[in-house]
Amino acid sequence: MASESRRTRRTPTIHHITNSAGDLDSEIGGEDFSRYTVHLPPTPDNQPMPMEIAMQAVGSGEQYVSSSMFTGGYNRVTRAHSMKIVDSDPATVVAEGSFCELPGCGAKMMTNRQGIDVFPCECGFRICNECYRDALATGDGFCPGCREHYRGLDVSEMASASRTRSSKSDRSFPVAESTELLMRNHSNEFDYTQYLYETNKSYGYGNAVWPMDGANGSRHDIGGDLKFFHDKQWKPLTQKSSIRAALLSPYRLLILIRIVVLGLFLEWRISHPNEEAIWLWLMSVVCEIWFAFSWLLDQLPKLCPVNRDVDLNALQEKFENPSPNNPSGRSDLPGIDVFVSTADPEKEPPVVTANTILSILAAEYPVEKLACYVSDDGGALLTFEAMAEAASFARIWVPFCRKHEIQPRNPESYFNLKRDPYKNKVRRDFVRDRRRVKREYDEFKVRINGLSDSIRRRSDAFNTREEVNILKRWREDNSDEPMETLKIPKATWMADSTHWPGTWTVPAPEHSRGDHASIIQVMLDPPSAVPQNGTEGDGNSMDLSEVDIRLPMLVYVTREKRPGYDHNKKAGAMNALVRASAIMSNGPFILNLDCDHYVYNSLALREGICFMMDRDGECICYVQFPQRFEGIDPSDRYANHNTVFFDVNMRALDGLQGPVYVGTGCLFRRTALYGFEPPRLRDNPDCCSCCFPRTKKPATVASAPDVDPEDVQLREDDEMNIALIPKKFGNSTLLVESVRVAAIQGQPLADHPSIKYGRAPGALTMPREPLDASTIAEAINVISCWYEDKTEWGQSVGWIYGSVTEDVVTGYRMHNRGWRSVYCVTKRDAFRGTAPINLTDRLHQVLRWATGSVEIFFSRNNALLGSPRLKFLQRIAYLNVGIYPFTSIFLIVYCFLPALSLFSDQFIVQTLNVTFLVYLLAITLTLCALAVLEIKWSGIELEEWWRNEQFWLIGGTSAHLAAVLQGLLKVIAGIEISFTLTSKSAGDDVDDDFADLYIFKWTSLMIPPLTIIFVNLIAIAYGVLRTVYSDVPEWSHLLGGVFFSFWVLAHLYPFAKGLMGRRGKTPTIVYVWSGLIAISISLLWVGIKPPSQNSDIGGSFQFP
Repeated sequence: MASESRRTRRTPTIHHITNSAGDLDSEIGGEDFSRYTVHLPPTPDNQPMPMEIAMQAVGSGEQYVSSSMFTGGYNRVTRAHSMKIVDSDPATVVAEGSFCELPGCGAKMMTNRQGIDVFPCECGFRICNECYRDALATGDGFCPGCREHYRGLDVSEMASASRTRSSKSDRSFPVAESTELLMRNHSNEFDYTQYLYETNKSYGYGNAVWPMDGANGSRHDIGGDLKFFHDKQWKPLTQKSSIRAALLSPYRLLILIRIVVLGLFLEWRISHPNEEAIWLWLMSVVCEIWFAFSWLLDQLPKLCPVNRDVDLNALQEKFENPSPNNPSGRSDLPGIDVFVSTADPEKEPPVVTANTILSILAAEYPVEKLACYVSDDGGALLTFEAMAEAASFARIWVPFCRKHEIQPRNPESYFNLKRDPYKNKVRRDFVRDRRRVKREYDEFKVRINGLSDSIRRRSDAFNTREEVNILKRWREDNSDEPMETLKIPKATWMADSTHWPGTWTVPAPEHSRGDHASIIQVMLDPPSAVPQNGTEGDGNSMDLSEVDIRLPMLVYVTREKRPGYDHNKKAGAMNALVRASAIMSNGPFILNLDCDHYVYNSLALREGICFMMDRDGECICYVQFPQRFEGIDPSDRYANHNTVFFDVNMRALDGLQGPVYVGTGCLFRRTALYGFEPPRLRDNPDCCSCCFPRTKKPATVASAPDVDPEDVQLREDDEMNIALIPKKFGNSTLLVESVRVAAIQGQPLADHPSIKYGRAPGALTMPREPLDASTIAEAINVISCWYEDKTEWGQSVGWIYGSVTEDVVTGYRMHNRGWRSVYCVTKRDAFRGTAPINLTDRLHQVLRWATGSVEIFFSRNNALLGSPRLKFLQRIAYLNVGIYPFTSIFLIVYCFLPALSLFSDQFIVQTLNVTFLVYLLAITLTLCALAVLEIKWSGIELEEWWRNEQFWLIGGTSAHLAAVLQGLLKVIAGIEISFTLTSKSAGDDVDDDFADLYIFKWTSLMIPPLTIIFVNLIAIAYGVLRTVYSDVPEWSHLLGGVFFSFWVLAHLYPFAKGLMGRRGKTPTIVYVWSGLIAISISLLWVGIKPPSQNSDIGGSFQFP
């Protein structure tokens, strides 16, 4: 059935474009194609062909892909533009190794991951993988050279198991036999749910139920014998540990005590109103009730914090060391596709994006398993050429990092380190290599920074030539058309004298930010599976004879945009990358990074994959890494590091159902993004499960969680049918087929009885299939503007649309389906990025986050409407995400209450009696004690906690209030909200790293905090003067009002300091404020105590 459908389907037509702009030179792909190959895991009946044959099989098709840029779109032909592109493998010939000594074979002998020959027998007889397995299966485990038994395992049982494999075809279908599974991935008869949700089938080593052989009762299975497995100690890849009871128990007890104290305090406040100022009492009580509720929502999810550790040695031993299932020692780790998103090269400098790409390409992960995709949502030629420059410089930078174990592997960060670069470097040639690479990097930056002018000059020259030619033809034709009516477009030209198919510098039809074709360019080809060492160095080059010089695949992607289609901002760009990568590399896992967040720890990808490949890893939807920032001022004036959130809240959520997705630094499971449910929904009770039990439902393919309740059962039954999957993912057959392959390859190894959903060891050691033109054409098809029409992309598949904080909604949908996430805090920061240190930019960033939270609260993604699979405390955490901006309404009112008390000579209570002071003291002490314990178990600093408290009030009185108003306008009036990227300017002083900190940029968000500051200052002066000169001074009212006013002003101190500008420079506006304050206080004083007719101004002094 599948083969018939493929025979009737035609490949998208691909036209080859020569260097002359617009001329069609030849047509490729006009014939039908009926074959799509997938990766087959090695089995005794299926072995990967020798690498030299595989490399020859690439042929002209891969060369055609590597030297062409593919464009296309809606109702447009897919075209291949010939380009000069960088080859990822500089070595054109693979170094020849030894060959099998068995007569008539001639295949390459067994090698390990480093390409070193492996001799399974002490006699040194050379043998290939296939002959070695044949010797075990048919030769009773004897070496063909010396006729001695192979040592290291019970060969007789291995041979017996090999002989009996053919007689076990009637057994239950094992996932370990992934050869048959992957070979059937073309057939529509394949039921994905049989794989995801089977409960009583065999899975190789690690079966939940080991089936007995009907013949002799033995329990052998593919991959070796059971005895050998039990003799080898199984090591977990990760370890979860709770916070020390000496810290956690008092912390939980204090939370309980504070809840009781808050309840008693609110009861006392309600029962003791201030009759003399009932309006003041009522406002204060309402605000205090909301603050208690908001604190409860924020504090309850912090009851179960945990820590996690990984064992990278166990990961290497399990996936990369030679074993009976992987004699060659090639990496058995799953592939990872890294997504880097950028949108505007003017606000996101290309040199920053290029450094991020270089850090990814140099990461410590198997080169053949890593692919990097750059999404340029602006379609700018500047970004395209910057990526081409980065691909060229990577040929020098990546081998240098591998040779000398460089950290970090972002060249800009590495060369700007404030430490001795030669410390702990033992190679004699390190100094020479570093100087050469530093010189090359300086030249690289000069080229990147000069690209904008180079493109402009080139385009001006070509456009001038075009204008001359058009005018010449106009004169030759003697046209009656006036010269003024000639419309000559100002095109943007590439270096090969062709029009850039993306966005032009001067927008034109089909060449603007919202109207351009889709573009895919493979900057670096997929590398070979065999390590390739470089050449020996001379005086002018590095010695790379012992360094693997292969580079991961690098792909530039620009999705198609057309007027009339909603492009859904970043979420739409990420979904386009998901589909394109599924066609081209189909890594089971996806790492998402912003263009300014680079890989600071080269082992971060390995640490993240440990959680996915460990026991119970099949139920993890994503691994979230904390965000760490560079370029923040030492005092962290505006809490940019946000350590309270990343080290307290997120670590606490890790003890529940998992941390929220924060938009970057997140390793996803591809099938979780596809909207499927976890393979098993098992009870994993949290600390509140005894009070809130959860019922367990059968696993099904997930539909949108916001469907009507009466349609849920019908929807679940329909999605059990695999034939409906194309309606969910679109009309791309290759995309649908890739879903099954990614699901299988993303499973942990079935090497432990507790792993019920695993794959066979050694299944991912085969080389990657080369790219061809038809594959790229299909990738162009799936990133077209029309592809998502009548599909579930953005609704229940991929990144979710409809909110400016698509990251939180996407993570919430996964948790709502029953998935869990993991928080990976590495000893060395995994990723580092930049954050806006300017006050105005920081407020706009907070405004965007808060607006997205308001949208979530008023949408069907509200946690109150979540499914029963969402744990209770996890639901509380997501509910707090949607509610916290509304605290700004009560916070602003409460910040004005001290001033109102001073103006009215009243207070929120009748008198400052002992009961009120005791409650106030108890609430304050419990808050401070909780803060101290949080600092202890999270490892943050006291200053960081205080900065977070200060910016909570700054943001709550400015950006959060604006977010509530914007959210209400969108819900009530339907007014859409738009945000622009924050410009990463360097300020006026290029020698000051924190120049942006002192730049004053006015915004209306500053009005509420400024008003609060002025009103409280005036109120303090008014209250002091009135009380001092009063006949019956009310010192208790003054004390209460002044204390709370100072509390407000202390929190707003960083905001006021930000208005002062640079140190030592006082802006003119400060003098204006000072004058206004002085005049206001003077007028108030005259109003309070006007001069009488009999009294003399100035005391006893009189003019003569």
